[in-house]
Amino acid sequence: MAFKPLTKRVLVERKEIATTTDSGIIIPDTASKEKPSEAVVVAVASDVDDIKVGDTVCFSTYAGSELIVDNKEVLVLEYKDILGILV
Repeated sequence: MAFKPLTKRVLVERKEIATTTDSGIIIPDTASKEKPSEAVVVAVASDVDDIKVGDTVCFSTYAGSELIVDNKEVLVLEYKDILGILV
């Protein structure tokens, strides 16, 4: 099943939460209670010009609607909830 966002919306897939630090310390599951606010863009509505598929974006913490598409958890964000593109 394919999903095409409409009217200034973007479909993203959240990045995985790091389970270890750069120095190798293991982070327990109880330490990371919030979901990450970084994601990779999977699909973009036709009226969004400055974000493209493959970009990594930062978004507001409680933004978007979660969906299951092709057995993957994805998030549909409104354009206004995207804070910026990570370069």
